[in-house]
Amino acid sequence: MILPEAIEREFWQELQSFEEERKVTYVTNAERFGIEKGLKQGLEQGLEQGLEQGLEHERSLILRQLTRRIGDISPTTRSQIQSLSLTQLESLGEALLDFSQPDDLLEWLRTLGA
Repeated sequence: MILPEAIEREFWQELQSFEEERKVTYVTNAERFGIEKGLKQGLEQGLEQGLEQGLEHERSLILRQLTRRIGDISPTTRSQIQSLSLTQLESLGEALLDFSQPDDLLEWLRTLGA
């Protein structure tokens, strides 16, 4: 609903006086909707960033463990590992405990189809 300009101005002045007298802030439905939408978007973005950071940490950890276990990893193999999903990285984290040479990693990646 659109009020005539003079009435709308009077409404907002009265609302401001009401808020000041009662020491409360009136939040319109549109403002409340905007706040809720902003909070939801912020939460979703935060979760997405957190998951991505967790996945990057997992990749970094697996690569460090592999390097310690079997030595340097080629850029091609490193790239294959970077493309693994979280579930695949977790499987690799368990499998690498049995690796003793670089070929063990390459064979594991071949069986995965990576």
